[in-house]
Amino acid sequence: MHSRASALALAAALAVVAACGDGDGPSRAGDASPGRAGAEGPVSTLTRNQALHIPMRDGVRIAVDVWLPDGTEEGALLPTMIRATRYWRARAFVDAPLESDSNFGEAERWNAAGYALVLVDGRGSGASFGIRRFELAEDEVRDYGEVADWIVAQPWSNGRVGAYGVSYAGNTAEMLAVNRNPAVKAVAPLFNDFDNFGHLVFPGGVLTVGFLESWSDRTRMQDLNDICGLSGVSGAGCDELRGRVTGVKPVDADVDGALLAAAVAEHEANTVPFGAALEYEYRDDPFGRYDETNVGHRRSPSGHLPQIEESGVAMFVRAGWQDAATVNGTLGRYNTISNAQQVFIGPWDHGARNDADPFRADDTPVAPDADEQFAQLVAFFDEHLKEGGAGTTPTEINYYTLGADRWTRTETWPPDGFDDVTWYFGADGALTRESPADADGADTHTVDFTATTGTRNRWYTNGGGGDVVYGDRRDEDAKLLTYTSAPMAVDTEITGHPVVTLWLSSTESDGAFIVYLEDIAPDGTVTYITEGQLRAVMRAVTDDPPLYRKYGPHRSELRADGMPLVPGEVAKISFDLWATSVLIREGHRIRVAVAGADADTFLRYPRDGSVPVLSVQRNATYPSGIVLPMQESR
Repeated sequence: MHSRASALALAAALAVVAACGDGDGPSRAGDASPGRAGAEGPVSTLTRNQALHIPMRDGVRIAVDVWLPDGTEEGALLPTMIRATRYWRARAFVDAPLESDSNFGEAERWNAAGYALVLVDGRGSGASFGIRRFELAEDEVRDYGEVADWIVAQPWSNGRVGAYGVSYAGNTAEMLAVNRNPAVKAVAPLFNDFDNFGHLVFPGGVLTVGFLESWSDRTRMQDLNDICGLSGVSGAGCDELRGRVTGVKPVDADVDGALLAAAVAEHEANTVPFGAALEYEYRDDPFGRYDETNVGHRRSPSGHLPQIEESGVAMFVRAGWQDAATVNGTLGRYNTISNAQQVFIGPWDHGARNDADPFRADDTPVAPDADEQFAQLVAFFDEHLKEGGAGTTPTEINYYTLGADRWTRTETWPPDGFDDVTWYFGADGALTRESPADADGADTHTVDFTATTGTRNRWYTNGGGGDVVYGDRRDEDAKLLTYTSAPMAVDTEITGHPVVTLWLSSTESDGAFIVYLEDIAPDGTVTYITEGQLRAVMRAVTDDPPLYRKYGPHRSELRADGMPLVPGEVAKISFDLWATSVLIREGHRIRVAVAGADADTFLRYPRDGSVPVLSVQRNATYPSGIVLPMQESR
């Protein structure tokens, strides 16, 4: 029997890999196997599962797993789903049956729905050859188009292909459309990073060091097939673990492991994201040693919108209000390109594995559940990939309002019926609708670098951190500069994009400005709603058109537009908070909290370790405040 310690190590390894994963919803897989196809059945029956290398235009071999419905006969024509990842398309166990393959449950669901399923290791990851210059590089994106070409050339293909996935696999699903392959009819980017600079890694130019360092470490270990590093074991514990789970699944032809070893050797040259990010600040900076093109926007779907629109693919999109800042990408895409887009924005963590409405109990079951989420996906793809499908998808946004337990459908964003209401910072920490009359009102605040939102926040969930739970914020708010309203006279909904304007001076030329929007209950409980942030040197506003629709002041975030603060001189710092929809109940108060740091989440600014002292103006000349899109109870 195996020791309890080694069993725990194995469970830890699987949990870590699953946390990096990006499948179709809550994980159903248990153990995994090498996934070799079993003995063939009748001559007329196709092999259920195969692991193959597909050569690309430049000779790089990309690893795929192909799953066909059990008993598929020669001559059958199937639509195909692609899920492409950089987190191992499958795991390999020793001497385990096919039914224990890490993707068996996922394959069973898609196969039962009448689809072939093709799982892909992205270039430079898993069992694929090549290197990763950076995530979603142009060569990786072209690979996915060639995988689609390979699929439609197979005798079991009906010539129609779709793609789906959560997180990185959501990115690859959307990027597949960039190839404008006529076989690709529909894609489902779920919880994906439409603009990974602005919405995940550098929101407002502020590096999410807490998320990125752990994500970078895990993916590096995956790229090097280091199952022991992922599970935190070494020596005899590692030997025992490798006797049962060997890491990424090799292709069927790799009987002695030589192909996988050669692929992993190539991965040694991959860019390590965290190290590259520490040397990277502006969108046009090179990211790592291979990126010399200075086209940071092309590392995300947001940099390829003309091609995505030209593809004509229909899109099924899910996002969560508190999943990094990805909801702004979902809304920006919706209002920029003409593709049919059915959008759902819910009270979810990353991947809709947990309910994240902060006004409900932390253990509230997620809704819809995993089965219903999958049924929605199947219904969407059936419309576009199966014979008899109408090929139609409604263009609409269905959004949930936090604290109200209510869904609303709209075809326009922002939705109708909300008025922009300006709230001003006042004396004694007041948040008021009365504009300031004071000629010289101001508040001094020394940035507290111990302030934190913890490690169960919107940024960590995107890296596999699980549910979003901020808890009662009153103690942390004591470290911040806060402005709080009087109790609301009636239930009031805030839906849209708050925009804050800070008129302030600092003792330093750089800094991070983080603004939280919060709800204060009558008993004093402080509930986080949303936030926004901006690095001081990124504050320059430009009239140049953005790549996609944005909802606050637009900044290029290019090095040429960097604008350090002049110490002691009042400057305007204006930016939008990440979109939200929330009901503020009668008797509750609204709070705006201003911070200069989040110790567990963001890199410290200024980077030299100095401590800024801020003077936030709240007077007739410099009226700091926030604009909230509001609607009183209907």
